[in-house]
Amino acid sequence: MLESLITSQTRVKLLLKFFLNPESKSYLRELAEEFGESTNSVRLELNRLTQAGLLTLKDEGRTKVYQANPHHPLFPEIQSMVRKFTGIDQLIPQILAQLGEIHSAFVTGDYAQGIDSGIIDLVIVGKVDELYLKKLIDKVEQLIHRKIRFLVLSDEELEKLKSTLKIEQAIPLWEDKP
Repeated sequence: MLESLITSQTRVKLLLKFFLNPESKSYLRELAEEFGESTNSVRLELNRLTQAGLLTLKDEGRTKVYQANPHHPLFPEIQSMVRKFTGIDQLIPQILAQLGEIHSAFVTGDYAQGIDSGIIDLVIVGKVDELYLKKLIDKVEQLIHRKIRFLVLSDEELEKLKSTLKIEQAIPLWEDKP
């Protein structure tokens, strides 16, 4: 869907990178290496997105660092499109709302870093029926054409694994607010 609207594959990759997780920051050479593309093609698209105000550019020493601009008027819409493209938006209503006692849920791994690898890493904190969860995930995988790996943790297990899971880079999907 996104590729039919945006003909530049590099631009699609950049939108995924920066709008899946708006906290994500990168510089030109890092992006070119990650995408397996020339620095010139990445630079061209970075310049276009920066000139449009969708990305911000900051100097960190001698390095220019790019990040999504959350203050742009189209930010929420672009982020929504990117999440729909990856299928993350369907995780919330189709899986989480039906599972039981969930304290929080978030996406980690490649998608949290803005990389469309085809595998969504989902962490659920709480008490759930894992067999039922697996059935729901199988259905969602067919709809979104991506694999979902899940990990169910207790609050205590989450505390122990916070640094390993890189929670600060995760995309929050659900939080039970008492």
